[in-house]
Amino acid sequence: MSETNSQKHFVLVHGAGHGAWCWYKIKPRLESAGHKVTALDNAGSGIDTKSIEDFHSLEEYSEPLLQLIGSLAPQEKVILVSHSLGGMNLSVAMEKFPEKISAAVFLTAFLPDTTHHPSYVVDQLLQTIPSDGWLDSQFEQFGEEPLTSFYFGPKFLSTNLYQLSPIEDFELAKTLVRKSSFFREQVCKMKNFSDEGYGSVKKAFVVCEKDLIITKEFQHWMIQNSAIKDVVEIKGADHMAMFSKPEELSYSLLEIAQKYT
Repeated sequence: MSETNSQKHFVLVHGAGHGAWCWYKIKPRLESAGHKVTALDNAGSGIDTKSIEDFHSLEEYSEPLLQLIGSLAPQEKVILVSHSLGGMNLSVAMEKFPEKISAAVFLTAFLPDTTHHPSYVVDQLLQTIPSDGWLDSQFEQFGEEPLTSFYFGPKFLSTNLYQLSPIEDFELAKTLVRKSSFFREQVCKMKNFSDEGYGSVKKAFVVCEKDLIITKEFQHWMIQNSAIKDVVEIKGADHMAMFSKPEELSYSLLEIAQKYT
């Protein structure tokens, strides 16, 4: 179905370690407003039977999203919504399919620019986190390059990601969170995203006020670094705004969709 003035097609992209499941509060809210919603698992994430070690690049990790956008009808466009590391998946899709994207929404997500290499914002964030700041998270190397995987431990999840989210959602995360990777060793060798591709897509940023890992200050630094004009802030939202502030997030997404399509 082609996008009409009333119905939009939202594509929801999760962050590191998570899966399509993390949008379970947002998807029905957007659908009840009359929109089509696709929440997908990145490669080696969610219910994908393969593991993160089976993939060796950001492009491979983003393949489910790239396949989805590549399969759209000729006139169909989507609104991409990314969370956290999902901003890197979005950026790959925006570079490859700018004409298929009405707007890209970065929810406390990595927001690259076209001036620096793609891993620049990831590198800047990692420099702000002390080695003991990862608490009980685990890091391993895999592949020939090698690459680094990580697994968020329960203490890290509770302290830095879910501190304001319902306890039921934290319990869900403890059950479902999987290994992930920044693919940093490969991403730092990628070409810069281009002004003609990634840079041509309309962008909005949703700031999570109480995010303790990608802090409010760092979110605003990325916004300024990329000169994003459309910024919405959700008060009282931790890193997992889809759990801590689902009504406010859903409303913000609907407002952005109305503005850009």
